[in-house]
Amino acid sequence: MSKRIHVVPHQDGWAARREGSSRVGSIHDTQAQATQAARSTAIRERGEVVIHRPDGRIRDANSYGNDPYPPKG
Repeated sequence: MSKRIHVVPHQDGWAARREGSSRVGSIHDTQAQATQAARSTAIRERGEVVIHRPDGRIRDANSYGNDPYPPKG
């Protein structure tokens, strides 16, 4: 199962949905609330959060696990 969680627009607001799942994990009134819920799960599972814009395009992504490509320096 994927550890990537997407924050996506939903008919009832915003939803947090695990990648590969046809059902949403949780529904929230605001994008910020959905992002916080997805972030909590990603931290616990050492996964990634992908935040989408209202039109579905990706706005941002944050990783909360071991980074296979850490910054150099």
